[in-house]
Amino acid sequence: MKILLFGKNGQVGWELQRSLAPLGELVALDHDSKEFCGNFADLDGIAETVRAVAPDVIVNAAAHTAVDKAESEPDLARTINALAPAVLAREAARLNAWLVHYSTDYVFDGSGDRPWVETDPPGPLSVYGVTKLAGEQLIRQSGCRHLIFRTSWVYGARGGNFAKTMLRLAQERDSLKVIDDQIGAPTGADLLADVTAHVIRTARQHPEVAGLYHLVAGGETSWHGYASFVLDFARRAGVPLKAAIGAIEPVPTSAFPTAACRPHNSRMNTEKLQNTFDLYLPHWQAGVERMLSEVLESGK
Repeated sequence: MKILLFGKNGQVGWELQRSLAPLGELVALDHDSKEFCGNFADLDGIAETVRAVAPDVIVNAAAHTAVDKAESEPDLARTINALAPAVLAREAARLNAWLVHYSTDYVFDGSGDRPWVETDPPGPLSVYGVTKLAGEQLIRQSGCRHLIFRTSWVYGARGGNFAKTMLRLAQERDSLKVIDDQIGAPTGADLLADVTAHVIRTARQHPEVAGLYHLVAGGETSWHGYASFVLDFARRAGVPLKAAIGAIEPVPTSAFPTAACRPHNSRMNTEKLQNTFDLYLPHWQAGVERMLSEVLESGK
């Protein structure tokens, strides 16, 4: 099997390089790759890359994920999040290849408190959400064999993330203010990558599993709960923090105005994924603890 991976240096793409390598020959590209075009702003170049590599599976971990910046550059966001995936889907259909693509909880309007299921009507609140939804729709319309995974609150040990920011601020400040009215599940890039590899193996043998799935870690929390968990873990690990226990103030989303609207309810129902592929998705705390252990160890 030959696999073509786009976005190799992002949080998910970095982990995918590890998880996909045992499945077959892996060609991994980023936006500045030299031998083949990995720049999603160059639609013709992307098409030429797929034709040249002729993969059995295309995995797209590239996206315009700067949610607020997308509000001021909607055309670029649409090109990267919708038109480029459409090109991949067209070329995948021509090759009879699989396309694996990642989407987001931002396709929903964040209302209510029930976990979203795959058949719920979308209602994106931002340019980012609109363009990611368009990408999903264009892939489905192409007729290619595809797997679309909607996820949320993604983090990785490599690069910046919310937990690292909270650790830094708690070492610098006496108190913190963190949003408590957005609810979701912090989901590790390593979990996404490992599930992706498992699902690809199954899908190659059972093409009827193609479709849309929600993929997040188990459980739920707020950003305030997430921050509290991170700092409690750090204290137990002996990290000196300036912010005292209980010095994290819960505040509403309105306390931090942003260019793009964030959904309040990012809960995702993953029963379809777990039942179809016989998977268990561990609770978010397990993945965050593992990531923090790695981050703190590397910082010694």
